[in-house]
Amino acid sequence: MTEERDGVPLTNLDQTVFEGATKRDLVDYLDAVSERILPVLADRPLTVMRILRGQGPFMQKNLPKYTPEWVARAKVWADSSKREVTYALCNDRKTLLWFGNQRAVEYHPALMPAGWDHPTHLILDLDPPEGGAFSLAIQAAHLVRQALANEGLRGAVKTSGAKGVHVFVPIEAHPIEDVAAATRAIAARAERIDPVLATTAFIREDREGKVFLDSTRAGGATVVAAYSPRLRPGLPVSFPVGWDDLDSATPMDFTVHNAAELLAGQDPWTAQMPQPQRLNDDLIAEGHTIPIARVQAMHEGKRRKRAQKES
Repeated sequence: MTEERDGVPLTNLDQTVFEGATKRDLVDYLDAVSERILPVLADRPLTVMRILRGQGPFMQKNLPKYTPEWVARAKVWADSSKREVTYALCNDRKTLLWFGNQRAVEYHPALMPAGWDHPTHLILDLDPPEGGAFSLAIQAAHLVRQALANEGLRGAVKTSGAKGVHVFVPIEAHPIEDVAAATRAIAARAERIDPVLATTAFIREDREGKVFLDSTRAGGATVVAAYSPRLRPGLPVSFPVGWDDLDSATPMDFTVHNAAELLAGQDPWTAQMPQPQRLNDDLIAEGHTIPIARVQAMHEGKRRKRAQKES
Protein backbone atom coordinates (compact mmCIF):
# COMPACT_ATOMS: atom_id res chain seq x y z
CA MET A 1 0.00 0.00 0.00
CA THR A 2 1.13 3.56 -0.70
CA GLU A 3 0.73 6.46 1.71
CA GLU A 4 1.38 10.11 0.98
CA ARG A 5 2.77 12.99 3.03
CA ASP A 6 3.40 16.49 1.72
CA GLY A 7 2.77 15.17 -1.78
CA VAL A 8 5.46 12.48 -1.46
CA PRO A 9 4.35 8.86 -2.10
CA LEU A 10 5.63 6.53 0.61
CA THR A 11 5.90 2.86 -0.31
CA ASN A 12 6.65 -0.45 1.42
CA LEU A 13 6.70 1.16 4.85
CA ASP A 14 6.48 -2.15 6.66
CA GLN A 15 9.66 -3.56 5.13
CA THR A 16 12.69 -3.89 7.40
CA VAL A 17 15.35 -1.27 6.76
CA PHE A 18 17.89 -2.66 9.18
CA GLU A 19 17.83 -4.99 12.15
CA GLY A 20 15.24 -3.71 14.64
CA ALA A 21 13.72 -0.98 12.46
CA THR A 22 11.27 -0.75 9.57
CA LYS A 23 11.06 1.83 6.83
CA ARG A 24 8.03 3.25 8.65
CA ASP A 25 10.15 3.71 11.78
CA LEU A 26 12.70 5.62 9.70
CA VAL A 27 10.19 7.84 7.88
CA ASP A 28 8.15 8.55 11.01
CA TYR A 29 11.29 9.58 12.85
CA LEU A 30 12.57 11.85 10.07
CA ASP A 31 9.15 13.47 9.84
CA ALA A 32 8.97 13.99 13.61
CA VAL A 33 12.39 15.68 13.79
CA SER A 34 12.24 17.50 10.46
CA GLU A 35 12.20 20.93 12.14
CA ARG A 36 15.38 19.98 14.04
CA ILE A 37 17.42 18.23 11.35
CA LEU A 38 16.59 20.50 8.39
CA PRO A 39 18.50 23.52 9.79
CA VAL A 40 21.72 21.45 9.93
CA LEU A 41 21.18 20.11 6.40
CA ALA A 42 19.85 23.20 4.63
CA ASP A 43 21.87 24.54 1.69
CA ARG A 44 24.72 22.06 2.29
CA PRO A 45 25.63 19.54 -0.44
CA LEU A 46 24.34 16.27 0.98
CA THR A 47 25.76 12.77 0.92
CA VAL A 48 23.46 10.00 2.15
CA MET A 49 23.92 6.38 3.10
CA ARG A 50 21.18 4.23 1.59
CA ILE A 51 20.34 0.56 1.95
CA LEU A 52 18.10 -1.04 -0.66
CA ARG A 53 16.17 -4.22 -0.04
CA GLY A 54 18.38 -7.26 -0.49
CA GLN A 55 21.52 -5.15 -0.95
CA GLY A 56 24.27 -3.79 1.24
CA PRO A 57 24.57 -0.14 2.28
CA PHE A 58 26.07 2.34 -0.19
CA MET A 59 27.05 6.00 -0.16
CA GLN A 60 25.22 8.28 -2.59
CA LYS A 61 26.58 11.69 -3.57
CA ASN A 62 25.43 12.25 -7.14
CA LEU A 63 21.65 12.50 -7.42
CA PRO A 64 20.05 9.72 -9.51
CA LYS A 65 18.33 10.64 -12.76
CA TYR A 66 14.88 9.85 -11.34
CA THR A 67 15.19 12.54 -8.64
CA PRO A 68 12.09 14.81 -8.70
CA GLU A 69 12.66 18.25 -10.20
CA TRP A 70 11.55 19.96 -6.99
CA VAL A 71 14.57 18.63 -5.07
CA ALA A 72 17.02 21.53 -4.74
CA ARG A 73 20.56 20.76 -5.88
CA ALA A 74 24.06 22.13 -6.22
CA LYS A 75 26.84 21.17 -8.62
CA VAL A 76 30.29 20.77 -7.07
CA TRP A 77 33.55 19.95 -8.83
CA ALA A 78 35.21 16.82 -7.42
CA ASP A 79 38.99 16.91 -7.79
CA SER A 80 39.30 13.23 -6.89
CA SER A 81 37.12 12.01 -9.78
CA LYS A 82 37.71 15.04 -12.05
CA ARG A 83 34.01 15.56 -12.65
CA GLU A 84 31.07 17.64 -11.53
CA VAL A 85 28.85 16.05 -8.90
CA THR A 86 25.20 17.05 -8.50
CA TYR A 87 24.39 17.00 -4.79
CA ALA A 88 20.98 17.37 -3.20
CA LEU A 89 20.22 20.27 -0.90
CA CYS A 90 17.79 18.96 1.70
CA ASN A 91 16.02 22.24 2.41
CA ASP A 92 12.48 21.15 3.22
CA ARG A 93 10.29 18.43 4.72
CA LYS A 94 9.22 17.21 1.30
CA THR A 95 12.81 16.47 0.27
CA LEU A 96 13.54 14.80 3.62
CA LEU A 97 10.52 12.53 3.23
CA TRP A 98 11.59 11.68 -0.32
CA PHE A 99 15.00 10.65 0.95
CA GLY A 100 13.39 8.56 3.68
CA ASN A 101 11.29 6.78 1.08
CA GLN A 102 14.51 6.14 -0.85
CA ARG A 103 15.75 4.29 2.26
CA ALA A 104 18.37 6.95 2.94
CA VAL A 105 19.26 6.30 6.56
CA GLU A 106 22.35 8.45 7.20
CA TYR A 107 22.68 12.17 6.35
CA HIS A 108 26.19 13.60 5.89
CA PRO A 109 26.14 17.31 4.96
CA ALA A 110 29.17 19.19 3.71
CA LEU A 111 31.08 21.32 6.19
CA MET A 112 30.05 24.51 4.41
CA PRO A 113 26.93 25.62 2.52
CA ALA A 114 26.98 25.52 -1.27
CA GLY A 115 28.84 28.49 -2.68
CA TRP A 116 30.76 29.23 0.54
CA ASP A 117 34.56 29.13 0.70
CA HIS A 118 34.95 28.59 4.46
CA PRO A 119 33.71 25.97 6.96
CA THR A 120 31.22 26.93 9.65
CA HIS A 121 32.68 24.64 12.33
CA LEU A 122 35.93 23.13 13.54
CA ILE A 123 35.14 19.44 14.09
CA LEU A 124 36.86 16.59 15.89
CA ASP A 125 35.69 12.98 15.55
CA LEU A 126 36.69 10.86 18.54
CA ASP A 127 36.87 7.16 17.73
CA PRO A 128 37.51 4.57 20.47
CA PRO A 129 39.69 1.55 19.63
CA GLU A 130 38.16 -1.61 18.21
CA GLY A 131 36.23 -3.21 21.03
CA GLY A 132 36.91 -0.22 23.28
CA ALA A 133 34.23 1.16 25.56
CA PHE A 134 32.25 4.25 24.61
CA SER A 135 33.39 5.71 27.91
CA LEU A 136 36.89 6.08 26.42
CA ALA A 137 35.50 8.38 23.72
CA ILE A 138 33.77 10.38 26.43
CA GLN A 139 37.04 10.78 28.33
CA ALA A 140 38.71 11.92 25.11
CA ALA A 141 35.94 14.47 24.56
CA HIS A 142 36.81 16.04 27.90
CA LEU A 143 40.44 16.28 26.77
CA VAL A 144 39.32 18.14 23.66
CA ARG A 145 37.12 20.39 25.74
CA GLN A 146 40.11 21.26 27.94
CA ALA A 147 42.33 21.93 24.92
CA LEU A 148 39.65 24.23 23.51
CA ALA A 149 39.18 26.02 26.80
CA ASN A 150 42.92 26.68 26.99
CA GLU A 151 42.47 28.65 23.75
CA GLY A 152 39.32 30.41 24.97
CA LEU A 153 37.13 28.28 22.68
CA ARG A 154 33.90 26.42 23.40
CA GLY A 155 32.12 23.65 21.54
CA ALA A 156 29.07 21.43 21.59
CA VAL A 157 29.16 17.65 21.76
CA LYS A 158 27.01 14.85 20.35
CA THR A 159 27.13 11.11 20.04
CA SER A 160 28.13 10.00 16.56
CA GLY A 161 25.33 7.44 16.60
CA ALA A 162 27.94 4.75 16.04
CA LYS A 163 30.67 4.21 18.64
CA GLY A 164 32.24 7.65 18.98
CA VAL A 165 31.70 11.29 19.84
CA HIS A 166 31.77 14.49 17.77
CA VAL A 167 32.86 17.89 19.07
CA PHE A 168 31.69 20.90 17.01
CA VAL A 169 33.19 24.37 17.49
CA PRO A 170 31.35 27.14 15.60
CA ILE A 171 33.87 29.53 14.06
CA GLU A 172 34.02 32.83 12.23
CA ALA A 173 35.13 32.95 8.59
CA HIS A 174 38.61 31.48 8.17
CA PRO A 175 40.27 29.96 5.09
CA ILE A 176 39.78 26.22 4.74
CA GLU A 177 43.50 25.52 5.19
CA ASP A 178 43.62 27.51 8.43
CA VAL A 179 40.61 25.69 9.88
CA ALA A 180 42.20 22.35 8.99
CA ALA A 181 45.45 23.47 10.64
CA ALA A 182 43.66 24.62 13.81
CA THR A 183 41.85 21.27 13.96
CA ARG A 184 45.18 19.42 13.85
CA ALA A 185 46.57 21.69 16.57
CA ILE A 186 43.63 21.12 18.92
CA ALA A 187 43.91 17.35 18.40
CA ALA A 188 47.65 17.46 19.11
CA ARG A 189 47.13 19.54 22.25
CA ALA A 190 44.43 17.17 23.51
CA GLU A 191 46.77 14.24 22.88
CA ARG A 192 49.52 15.92 24.91
CA ILE A 193 47.19 16.30 27.89
CA ASP A 194 46.82 12.51 28.15
CA PRO A 195 48.92 10.54 25.63
CA VAL A 196 48.01 7.29 27.40
CA LEU A 197 44.33 7.74 26.50
CA ALA A 198 44.40 9.55 23.15
CA THR A 199 46.37 9.54 19.91
CA THR A 200 46.44 11.41 16.62
CA ALA A 201 48.00 8.42 14.79
CA PHE A 202 46.10 8.01 11.52
CA ILE A 203 47.42 4.50 10.81
CA ARG A 204 45.26 2.10 12.82
CA GLU A 205 48.04 -0.25 13.91
CA ASP A 206 49.93 2.69 15.39
CA ARG A 207 47.14 3.66 17.80
CA GLU A 208 48.02 1.09 20.46
CA GLY A 209 44.48 0.73 21.77
CA LYS A 210 43.97 4.47 22.28
CA VAL A 211 41.14 6.79 21.26
CA PHE A 212 41.79 8.27 17.81
CA LEU A 213 41.43 12.06 17.71
CA ASP A 214 40.46 12.40 14.06
CA SER A 215 41.33 15.87 12.81
CA THR A 216 40.56 15.16 9.15
CA ARG A 217 36.98 16.45 9.20
CA ALA A 218 37.93 19.55 7.27
CA GLY A 219 37.77 20.97 3.76
CA GLY A 220 35.78 18.71 1.47
CA ALA A 221 34.98 16.14 4.15
CA THR A 222 31.53 15.46 5.58
CA VAL A 223 30.31 14.45 9.02
CA VAL A 224 27.04 12.85 10.01
CA ALA A 225 24.43 15.45 10.98
CA ALA A 226 22.99 15.93 14.42
CA TYR A 227 19.73 13.96 14.64
CA SER A 228 20.70 11.69 11.73
CA PRO A 229 20.04 7.96 12.15
CA ARG A 230 22.93 5.54 11.65
CA LEU A 231 23.02 2.19 9.89
CA ARG A 232 23.35 0.12 13.03
CA PRO A 233 20.93 -2.37 14.61
CA GLY A 234 17.93 -0.45 15.95
CA LEU A 235 18.96 2.69 14.00
CA PRO A 236 20.65 4.73 16.74
CA VAL A 237 20.72 8.51 16.25
CA SER A 238 23.55 11.05 16.42
CA PHE A 239 22.22 13.02 19.36
CA PRO A 240 23.28 16.20 21.20
CA VAL A 241 24.35 15.68 24.80
CA GLY A 242 25.14 18.39 27.32
CA TRP A 243 28.71 18.34 28.64
CA ASP A 244 27.38 17.74 32.15
CA ASP A 245 25.37 14.72 30.96
CA LEU A 246 27.99 13.20 28.68
CA ASP A 247 29.51 10.82 31.23
CA SER A 248 26.26 8.90 31.60
CA ALA A 249 25.40 8.68 27.89
CA THR A 250 25.60 5.60 25.66
CA PRO A 251 25.04 5.38 21.87
CA MET A 252 21.88 3.27 22.19
CA ASP A 253 20.23 5.78 24.51
CA PHE A 254 19.02 7.54 21.35
CA THR A 255 17.34 5.67 18.48
CA VAL A 256 14.66 6.33 15.89
CA HIS A 257 12.26 4.72 18.34
CA ASN A 258 12.70 7.25 21.18
CA ALA A 259 14.81 10.25 20.07
CA ALA A 260 11.89 12.40 18.88
CA GLU A 261 10.11 11.88 22.19
CA LEU A 262 13.29 12.67 24.14
CA LEU A 263 13.52 16.03 22.36
CA ALA A 264 10.12 17.00 23.75
CA GLY A 265 9.86 19.83 21.25
CA GLN A 266 13.31 21.22 22.11
CA ASP A 267 16.38 21.65 19.91
CA PRO A 268 19.39 20.95 22.18
CA TRP A 269 21.91 21.12 19.30
CA THR A 270 21.00 24.74 18.61
CA ALA A 271 20.62 25.56 22.29
CA GLN A 272 24.05 24.17 23.23
CA MET A 273 25.95 25.62 20.27
CA PRO A 274 28.05 28.69 21.19
CA GLN A 275 28.26 31.73 18.96
CA PRO A 276 30.91 31.62 16.18
CA GLN A 277 34.42 32.23 17.57
CA ARG A 278 37.66 33.55 16.15
CA LEU A 279 40.54 31.06 15.90
CA ASN A 280 43.74 32.32 17.49
CA ASP A 281 46.72 32.97 15.23
CA ASP A 282 49.05 30.86 17.37
CA LEU A 283 46.70 27.88 17.11
CA ILE A 284 46.60 28.16 13.33
CA ALA A 285 50.36 28.63 13.10
CA GLU A 286 51.01 25.54 15.21
CA GLY A 287 48.64 23.50 13.07
CA HIS A 288 50.48 24.44 9.90
CA THR A 289 53.60 22.79 11.32
CA ILE A 290 51.72 19.49 11.79
CA PRO A 291 51.60 17.21 8.72
CA ILE A 292 48.20 16.43 7.22
CA ALA A 293 47.31 13.03 8.65
CA ARG A 294 46.07 11.36 5.47
CA VAL A 295 49.05 12.54 3.44
CA GLN A 296 51.52 11.52 6.13
CA ALA A 297 49.85 8.11 6.44
CA MET A 298 50.01 7.59 2.67
CA HIS A 299 53.75 8.30 2.56
CA GLU A 300 54.37 6.17 5.63
CA GLY A 301 52.41 3.29 4.13
CA LYS A 302 54.54 3.43 0.98
CA ARG A 303 57.72 3.56 3.06
CA ARG A 304 56.67 0.48 5.06
CA LYS A 305 55.83 -1.44 1.89
CA ARG A 306 59.25 -0.65 0.44
CA ALA A 307 60.95 -1.69 3.67
CA GLN A 308 58.98 -4.93 3.76
CA LYS A 309 59.83 -5.72 0.15
CA GLU A 310 63.52 -5.01 0.75
CA SER A 311 63.59 -7.23 3.82
